[in-house]
Amino acid sequence: MAGIEIYTQPGCPFCIRAVSLLKQKGVSFKEINAPHGTPERVEARTRSGGRTTVPQIFIDDKAIGGCDDLFALEQSGKLDSLLATVSG
Repeated sequence: MAGIEIYTQPGCPFCIRAVSLLKQKGVSFKEINAPHGTPERVEARTRSGGRTTVPQIFIDDKAIGGCDDLFALEQSGKLDSLLATVSG
């Protein structure tokens, strides 16, 4: 799916931070509930190349990583341009 997708787990502080940043950016995204042991968590792991933590964030089907990776993009000034290219 094109656009922004984020796999999260209820109560996860890293998920909350990542979702908050995306909301601050004013972009639309699909949040996918992916607690341990669910098919959604397996899907997140498969799509991310084996990463087992949440959140897992995808922009236009490209895995960008988790919360720290998202904030690193923001810190380096690359997040806004990446979000501007979202196709869906």
